[in-house]
Amino acid sequence: MRKIYSVLVAAVLLSSCAKNLDEYNIDQKKATVVPAATLFTAAQKSFADVLTSPSVNTNVFRFYVQQWTTTEYLDEPRYNLTARTLPQAFWSAIYKDVLSDLQEAKKVANADPLLNADVKANQLAQIGVMEVLAWSTLVNTFGNIPYSESLNIANVQPKYDDAATIYADLLVRLDAALAGFKPAAAGFGTADLLYSAKAAPIASWIKFGNALKLRLGLIIADKDPAKAKTVIEAAATNVFADATDNARFPYTLSTPNNNPISTNANKALTTRTDYIAAQALVDKMNALADPRRPGFFTTVGGAYIGGFYGFTNSYSNFSTMSAKISAYDFEALLMDYPETEFGLAEAGRRGFTVPGTPEQHYNNAVTASIVYWGGTAAQAAVYLARPDVAFTTASANYKESIGIQKWIALYNRGYESWTEWRRLDFPKLLPPTAATAPPGQSVPAGLSIPVRLIYPINEQTLNGSKRAEAAAAIGGDLVTTKLFWDVN
Repeated sequence: MRKIYSVLVAAVLLSSCAKNLDEYNIDQKKATVVPAATLFTAAQKSFADVLTSPSVNTNVFRFYVQQWTTTEYLDEPRYNLTARTLPQAFWSAIYKDVLSDLQEAKKVANADPLLNADVKANQLAQIGVMEVLAWSTLVNTFGNIPYSESLNIANVQPKYDDAATIYADLLVRLDAALAGFKPAAAGFGTADLLYSAKAAPIASWIKFGNALKLRLGLIIADKDPAKAKTVIEAAATNVFADATDNARFPYTLSTPNNNPISTNANKALTTRTDYIAAQALVDKMNALADPRRPGFFTTVGGAYIGGFYGFTNSYSNFSTMSAKISAYDFEALLMDYPETEFGLAEAGRRGFTVPGTPEQHYNNAVTASIVYWGGTAAQAAVYLARPDVAFTTASANYKESIGIQKWIALYNRGYESWTEWRRLDFPKLLPPTAATAPPGQSVPAGLSIPVRLIYPINEQTLNGSKRAEAAAAIGGDLVTTKLFWDVN
């Protein structure tokens, strides 16, 4: 009887504390609001993952620029975008896993009444730079996209905004983020996986923001040189100064935070043998006696041998990625010093006012790339002395000399390499053709290397009319439709 009484008393006490029965279903160990720092970290990792992954379900850009090719599955190096839901995976990863998390992080940080004002300003500025990076990636992939009406759960059929208009707004947002930084204060601290280990993280973020501004300025340089000049000259005095400024994402030795390439290619994690080096890149580097080859590739019988691009290949007969690249903890580069130096070389060659000379920046870029991949400054000097490499003699066309060396330096960064190839039109890459086929193999006629991804198939069913309007506005939802800035 005493036990029953005790239970009844406890029940009365509990019921008197609850306003309704729903309160009994609250899990006290589960956070109802995810901290801004957690969301920011997740967005950084998701962005690094989608640009680094070699999965043919998400990222095929290493194939498009012929850094890699496949051994067996040919849909991707032959540009089939409907055999898998690849455009949908790339689209969703950035909208859902990057931009949505950043938007929520911004909302939570803004709503925090206890957060120091300068720390809040830095956190919002860090979010702002990452948002511009993610949005620009979507625009540079698809063209017109949902933007002004996107990320709103109340509007499941957002309009597609004009890509050039989005770009102009992104430059305004980037300037606002850069102006918002408070260098003397903290930001996201250890939740920032790009720069938290630096002595002055916010100063590094300012350089990162300016390096991004330089990149965006160059992308519109052929379309709007006057605007590009203004953008680039404003950014050029405070960009990356050396490799320690790299925007690097640090993968770990433990899954699931390991390098995504290792999941798909490291023999300790998989038995698959899908990827080999492509002939175009290997042959070019062999012709230049490029000292980066040991950092990039394995050898076969002591030689670097690229596979037939877009055809079946025997894995054992060709070079593949180096152990460095497939290591569990090999870092992802979102932006690096060589890219910035090539950008300054190009800006100077275009006649924009930037510190230094085009040749100095070009030499800095090549040297830094060689050193990053395990070479030495002495090897770089020998390499740069070659007439077919030296800035003044490699080509009379600066887009060719920069384009070829940037293509090499952006190895393993397939997405950015694809963007630069579209923009500079060098190197001159060809799709698989009958003329490049190995004996006994054939290829469909009329293949073209994509200059954009098609819109996700889901958009046709879930947002059909808006997607159709966007497709008509850009000249057709085709892989051959050039984006607004791709004018040559």
